[in-house]
Order: sequence, then C-alpha cells, then structure tokens
Amino acid sequence: MKRVLTLFVLASAVTCAAQAASPAIPPAPNGMVFPADYADWQVISISHRVDNHTLRVILGNPVAVKAARAGCTSPWPDGSMLGKVVWKEIAKPTWKKAIVPDRFVHAEFMHKDSKRWAGNGTGWGWARWVGADYKPYGKDASAGQECIACHTPVKGNDWVFTTPAPFPGAE
Repeated sequence: MKRVLTLFVLASAVTCAAQAASPAIPPAPNGMVFPADYADWQVISISHRVDNHTLRVILGNPVAVKAARAGCTSPWPDGSMLGKVVWKEIAKPTWKKAIVPDRFVHAEFMHKDSKRWAGNGTGWGWARWVGADYKPYGKDASAGQECIACHTPVKGNDWVFTTPAPFPGAE
C-alpha cells in the first residue's frame, strides 16, 4: 500500500511539473510580453459585440483597477494594463434566454507606458494573442497600427473604448 501511495504521489508530482513547464507564450511582434498573471486581474467591465457575436470581459492590472474605481481614467495612469478576453457567444443550453461564453477567440492587451510607446502617438502599446494556444497576432511591429486605427474614434477618451462598470462601495 505504501508503495502504491508513493507511486501515486510521484506520478502526481511529474504531472504537475510537466504542466508547470509548459512552453512560454511568445511575445507580440512589437515586443509586448504576454502578462502571465492576467487571469488573476480584476474585472473592470464587460462588453457584448452584437456584430460578431462575442462576449468580452475587460480586466485590469492593479494600477488600472485602482484608476477605474477612483474614476481617474482620463487619462489612464502609466502602468495601467487592460486585458480583453474574448469568447464566441452561445445560448445556454439549459436557459435559452441566457448568452454565455463558448469558444475562446483571443486575449488582447493595452499597456499604458507614455515613454515606451511615445513613438506611436498614443502612449499605449497594443497586442493580441489568438486561440487557446495564444499565438501572437501580426507579422511585425506594425500590427499595432491596426489597433490604433480602430481606437481612433476614442482618441479623446485616452484611446480606450472601455467604460468601467460601477462597483458600488468599491471606490
């Protein structure tokens, strides 16, 4: 029995070590590094794109969350990172009136660093990783120009579409 237990513990340790040693996610073509801790960030808002049937959760690193809760987002402070995690939508099988996440599409991030990203005229760096394997989007550093072009309508809102959701009592 002791031998079986020892084998089980070793097998579990090897499995955990193999999972922890999974290959790193490559950086985006512009050099932005994938924020490994993004799944632990707090929710700032949500959005539902009716044009492409996707659900999005907008997360923020601690700097961004503090700014969002305090209403200090015009401009967002340097160090802010916003993450948008995107899934295709589907009607919940057991409750057809509810729309829930289905297939993971991508995760995209904005990083406010007015010195690092001064050259693009926005103070923000953008990057996207596509699919469950987090493949960096774009062939070269110019991929960020696509993001800037999309965000131009909200230039007066520090290039950010997100409206932080109110969290009463969390200010």
